[in-house]
This record gives sequence, structure tokens and C-alpha cells, in this order.
Amino acid sequence: QIQLVESGGGLVQAGGSLRLSCAASGRTSSYAMGWFRQAPGKEREFVAAISWSGGSTAYADSVKGRFTIFRDNAKNTVYLQMISLKPEDTAVYYCAAQWTVSQNYVPRERFQYAKWGQGTQVTVSS
Repeated sequence: QIQLVESGGGLVQAGGSLRLSCAASGRTSSYAMGWFRQAPGKEREFVAAISWSGGSTAYADSVKGRFTIFRDNAKNTVYLQMISLKPEDTAVYYCAAQWTVSQNYVPRERFQYAKWGQGTQVTVSS
């Protein structure tokens, strides 16, 4: 079973960029991967997901055109590139993984993921 460790969070001004990384302890090639976020006082919400093949992706409407999810299975790492950050992007960002046999599976719901990381804080100042 894999374990996930996020990194790359921090404090950035509005309009700035960050790249989050999610490193897995094992092979990620059979796992669909996702990013979720949770702001204070709010529920954890879907941000982006990618199939294990990397050929299919999905994004929340709020981040489309600004965030890009991609993966490097050789490095067992998934990334979330974030540009044009807004104060409302401030949250703890969590990486999630779900084993699958479907190369195009792109889960968007929390319950569809079995493995979670501990999260990394992203703070966007105005």
C-alpha cells in the first residue's frame, strides 16, 4: 500500500504561482490520483484528478484554466501546478490515491479515494 506526502505549499501573493508535489512511497502507475482542498470552516472539496495513465484529467470549475495536474509515474509523483492564484484558493491541499484497473478512471468524489496524504498549506494573500 502506498503512502502519500505532499509538499510545495507556502505563502504567495495573489496572482502568483505554486507547484505542489505528492510523492508516493510505492508505485503509482495503477492509481488514479487527485487533489482536494479544505479551507477553514468548509468541507473538503475536489480540485483536480488524473487517471493512472495520465491521459484523462478533471478539474473543478473554480480552477479550470489556472491549475494543471500532471504526473510522473517513473518518479511516483503527482503535481499540481497553480497559477493566477486568488485569496479564495487559500486552503490545506490534500493528495489522494485510488487503485484502479481502468486507465481512464478519474474520480472526483472524496469517497472514491482510499489513500490520503497529510496535506500542505497554501495561503494566498491579497
